[in-house]
Amino acid sequence: MFLCLFLGFFFYFLFYFKLTTSLLFIQSYRLEANLIKEIVGYILRNLSLTNSSVLEGLVGMDSRLAELGSLLSIGTNDIRIVGICGMGGIGKTTIAKAVYDRLSCQFEGSSYLANVREASRKHGLEPLQEQLLSEILKESDMKIRNVDKGISMTKNRLRHMRVLVFLDDVDQINQLETLVGKHDWFGLGSRIIITTRDEHLLTAFEVNHIYKAKELNNEEAVKLFSAKAFRKNQPTKGYVALTDRVLHYAKGVPLALNVLGSFLFGRNITEWRSALDRLKESPIAQVLEILKISYEGLEYTEKKIFLDIACFFKGEDKDYVAKILDGCGFYPDIGISVLAQKSLITILKNKLLMHDLIQEMGWHIVREESLDEPGKCSRLWHHKDIYHALMKNTVRDIVDNIIFSQYHLV
Repeated sequence: MFLCLFLGFFFYFLFYFKLTTSLLFIQSYRLEANLIKEIVGYILRNLSLTNSSVLEGLVGMDSRLAELGSLLSIGTNDIRIVGICGMGGIGKTTIAKAVYDRLSCQFEGSSYLANVREASRKHGLEPLQEQLLSEILKESDMKIRNVDKGISMTKNRLRHMRVLVFLDDVDQINQLETLVGKHDWFGLGSRIIITTRDEHLLTAFEVNHIYKAKELNNEEAVKLFSAKAFRKNQPTKGYVALTDRVLHYAKGVPLALNVLGSFLFGRNITEWRSALDRLKESPIAQVLEILKISYEGLEYTEKKIFLDIACFFKGEDKDYVAKILDGCGFYPDIGISVLAQKSLITILKNKLLMHDLIQEMGWHIVREESLDEPGKCSRLWHHKDIYHALMKNTVRDIVDNIIFSQYHLV
């Protein structure tokens, strides 16, 4: 009897010991796994955006990525949508793409939807929904028959996933509503980055933060332009004054600096002078094409207001200009607001300001109305064109302009 009790107690103790040891081992393993997970998470959260090879060849990114990184706050468990807005060619896509390339490895899935504006107009939103789901879920045979089905699939399949999504060049709110909808479409810790020229679009969609892309400062502009034009960080001797002319023309817009630098590379001083003189009459086609996208998205009266500001009212008091435009039936209060939200103008101390490249685009649009006869254009602002129209007796064709100019001169 004693032996049986002893053996029973022994085997009970042995079983309890093994069970306890196993549980402690499992608990220890779980603690170790959690610790490793926390350490990895900490490292990922604290890796600097500015230390990536993605940034090689890019200028002026350190401070911009630091600002955007603070808005994204990677590592927190909230679901955050951050918008980047600014004029065409200012570098919105470059900044967002650098962030996306640097951070995408930290998420369960990621998707980069380029040029949403153009893609949706050409092919609709269904292909973009397919691309979003395919890239995140790693499924190549994704087929979506209609937008509603795509919305349902996105919500159902991504709501528990921590994802990074980049929507580039959005211009309509339905694009956002269809592709990323609401915060609860995605799992905790997800981040959505949107680039657009229209700040109001971001406000209407109620993004968490808006980052306004800025022009390059003079030092950054010299470095970027020199890298393209001279293949080094500073201008070549003898080209410093000409480089200053380029910087004055581009006013810190990366697109203009890139295009001009590439065009002028390898050319002699005479060719540089000729090319820069030509800019006074003929803007760079590649830059003009990008800038005109914002203009083409305006309503009829907004286009009129934009051209009037470009030709007559840059630097003028907003209230003064609004009074004149109101007399023309242009509804300036909403019109001026739209132009500011679309990054075509800025309002500083109640003055209407406009980037030189955007103003030049406005002039070009008006001149294209009649290249041979200025008097047939809708607006005249240059004294040579006004003199030509008067001498050629085309005054009747510019009655509106004369009246408008008289208002301006009062």
